[in-house]
Formats: sequence, C-alpha cells, structure tokens
Amino acid sequence: MGSVAVIMRVMPESPEVNLEELKKALKEKLPGIQDVKEEPIGFGLKAIKFAAIVNDAGGETDMLEKTIGSIPGVERAEIIEVTLT
Repeated sequence: MGSVAVIMRVMPESPEVNLEELKKALKEKLPGIQDVKEEPIGFGLKAIKFAAIVNDAGGETDMLEKTIGSIPGVERAEIIEVTLT
C-alpha cells in the first residue's frame, strides 16, 4: 500500500469566518497537512487550499472530508486533485 497527495479546498461558511483560526483548527485535526494557502473566491470570500498525504487505501479521502467538515466554520471541503507520491 502506498501514499497519495490530496489537494483540498476548504470553503468557510461566510467571509466573517476568521481564516487564521480555521487554519489553526485544520492543523490541529490534521497534523500532516502541508502548503496551507488562502485562495480568493469572490465577494470577499477566501478558501483555504492545502495538501495532505494519506494512504491510498479505500475510504481515506472520505474520512479526510468528513473530519474537515466537522470543524466549526467550515461549509464544505472538496478534493481538487489526488496524485501518487
């Protein structure tokens, strides 16, 4: 079994969500995330984009999305890309 790099975009519930606190919460829940960046979406809303290394076993990406979705202030999390490491 190998590992894959998952590029994700996290959408906050509103432009009023403190992105620094959201980044901190993401790093606490997912200590292995890397390359965390803010990405402008429009109308003052910014998303958080990052990479995570997970096992390529079935269900790992679903668990990642579920974990991120449980963080307060997150509207949704979406996978942008999955590549082999």
